[in-house]
Amino acid sequence: MSTIDRTALVAGQRLDRVTFHERYEGMPPGTRAELIGGVVHMPSPLRGDHGKVSRLISGWLLHYQRFTRGVLGADNASTLLDDEAEPQPDASLFIRPELGGRTRLEDGFIAGAPELIVEVARSSRRIDLGPKHVDYERAGVLEYLVVALDPDEVFWHFRRDERFTLMAPAPDGVHRSEVFPGLWLDARALFAEDLDPLFATLDAGLASPEHAAFVAGLAARRVDP
Repeated sequence: MSTIDRTALVAGQRLDRVTFHERYEGMPPGTRAELIGGVVHMPSPLRGDHGKVSRLISGWLLHYQRFTRGVLGADNASTLLDDEAEPQPDASLFIRPELGGRTRLEDGFIAGAPELIVEVARSSRRIDLGPKHVDYERAGVLEYLVVALDPDEVFWHFRRDERFTLMAPAPDGVHRSEVFPGLWLDARALFAEDLDPLFATLDAGLASPEHAAFVAGLAARRVDP
């Protein structure tokens, strides 16, 4: 007679976040799992196009971070959102907690709602635009960017009155963050994997007065020891 391991994670289980986290830490190395809306999800293998676009997004965010002191980022890091959710976003960007950011570290894990979360969606499109959207909205994430593949689409959600509102790009076709001034995205260049216009657009954002004012504001919050 087979027995059920009640300490293991199984896709579809309903768990609170603390129990999920304890079981996740006991799983074999290489296991990838997320708690979304109180339900365990164990993602399927990722296709090459997902990996390539994720790499571009990470480079885009890292370039912004390089020129924006006081901003940090992470890739595929478990994030302790609330009692119902512990996702592993493809990428996130956040302000340092000592400068007024919304996250903190708990036992080395990111806790709280990052200012910006990015998901690259292919097979996960339904989840990223459904249950994860609900979790990120409930937890207080300020901006939620979904880069969807096949078909290629960008869904950039901004917080308005405690709810996400989908925002269209500017007339020039460029998406611009509100929380992180100067974080500009040329979606056509991203999907074409064309690095020159992708980073030229971001560099234009980094040279904008709005970005300069944001960096100055972060510096004003810093208290040197």
